[in-house]
Amino acid sequence: MSKFRIGVLDSIAPEGIALLDAEPACEYEVRTGLKGEDLRQALNEFDGVIIRSGVKITADALEGNKRLRAIVRAGVGTDNIDKQAATRLGIVVMNTPSGNTLSTAEHAFALMLALSRNIAPAYQSLIEGRWDRKSYMGTQLADKTLGIVGMGRIGREVASRALAFRMKVLAYDPFLTDEQATKLGVQRVESVDAMLPQVDYLTVHTPLTDETRNLIDFPQLEKLKPGVRLINCARGGIYNEAALVQGLQSGRIAGVALDVFESEPCTDSPLFGMPGVVCTPHLGASTEEAQTQVAVEGIQLLLGYLKNGEIRHAVNVAAIDPKTLAALRSYLDVAYRLGLFLSQWHGGSIDRVQLTYRGEVAERQTDLLTSAFCAGLLERALEEDVNIINAQMLLRERGIELQEQRQQDHGAFRSSVVALVHGDARQAQAAGTVFGHTMPRLVMIDDYRLESYLDGHLLVFTHQDVPGIIGKVGTIFGEHGINIAQMAVGRAEEAPGGHAIGVLNLDTPPSDEALRELLNVPAIQRVQPIELPPAGSLPSWLQ
Repeated sequence: MSKFRIGVLDSIAPEGIALLDAEPACEYEVRTGLKGEDLRQALNEFDGVIIRSGVKITADALEGNKRLRAIVRAGVGTDNIDKQAATRLGIVVMNTPSGNTLSTAEHAFALMLALSRNIAPAYQSLIEGRWDRKSYMGTQLADKTLGIVGMGRIGREVASRALAFRMKVLAYDPFLTDEQATKLGVQRVESVDAMLPQVDYLTVHTPLTDETRNLIDFPQLEKLKPGVRLINCARGGIYNEAALVQGLQSGRIAGVALDVFESEPCTDSPLFGMPGVVCTPHLGASTEEAQTQVAVEGIQLLLGYLKNGEIRHAVNVAAIDPKTLAALRSYLDVAYRLGLFLSQWHGGSIDRVQLTYRGEVAERQTDLLTSAFCAGLLERALEEDVNIINAQMLLRERGIELQEQRQQDHGAFRSSVVALVHGDARQAQAAGTVFGHTMPRLVMIDDYRLESYLDGHLLVFTHQDVPGIIGKVGTIFGEHGINIAQMAVGRAEEAPGGHAIGVLNLDTPPSDEALRELLNVPAIQRVQPIELPPAGSLPSWLQ
């Protein structure tokens, strides 16, 4: 087994490096401070990389990459990774969401307390030789109202600490229900704007998205409760820093505490030095415990994916654990082969795909099966490498509509996958299942039911259901030295004389001359060679 290579592109805790040292299947290299062309070249040398916030993996850095399979962010935020570019290249992006939860929650609370008790300016007065108790009168947290935007792991930890300080907590999160809020001891509000007039403190714990960028901006200043104090340990840009300056100058805002900034590193800001402001240089996760945990967790994520195909904490693809992968592998193979089959059987431009999962497989992680089908459908049509990570994205980028249905009834088989593709004013349909544990089978083409192998060199031909057709096909192939390994036939109707279909498994691809002779047989209407992987052959992303 060849070794895989991991690049450590930002400094991580030694406990993470120790895991790499102990892994015999891995070679690794520590390269920090990379930018530009140096970074682009480095990314082509590794199967996986681990980073923190120092390296920015842009679309330019990933351009033309044919090797990288995984990027792990040792931390929560993935703003420094172009996830769309990574997904397009089939690169899974994972983070370590729980590693710095407690440290960040504690830092947010530390900043809240620092604002309330004027910790920073009071200490500065002592440094300057002054004993000034009157100028630094504080306010207690007890009986004040804290607003929390984002009730994920960190937001919930902040809420529990606030409740311990006897604060009232208002919470906004689009996924928070009233029942969940009651269990957490907080009060849910319908919107951020509804929260603003009620809170004495506001803290945000969300990613930076189009929805959260400039969440507090100039229009929100008038909605804020006078004397409010704002804290941000999440992502720079959630608060508009220019609006914070105006709010402080007008007296609407009593205090601002920032650990993150719109542009980092930030050493010059109009906020620095203003009364009521305390800032730190992105220290939310800067504890020994957090850095150890995110390094260990990040390396474990990389090793799990590169060794076993395990995907956890991904931000651009569904999670896949080894048990799920093992249980679904045969049906992932079937879905992939159906995609390959229909891309050739339809043979034209496709604008709509409909997948139906029946029986036991409908209760599984069908999104993965859909990705596998899309990978097969697109594999021979695109220059890009297509895999289970990027297939759905690439399909939708080309304007192809994708629909998925599940049916619990078994039908003729315990589980089956039915795929319908439409385009160029025609449609094609195929269904597959698994015989035994590892044998993919084709069980339907369009309206014809049959049972055929789903591998190797196939020839599909439609014809009138009249005597002698199979004999003529065999004779023509015999004259051209083409051996038929298996054969399956199916009728559109029960009664003879209608339309029928044949599927041949051949030892070698049919020659053009043999195909022309087949089409000269009066009863044969269509002849289509199909190329599929050999039996037992899996795509690299499924191995």
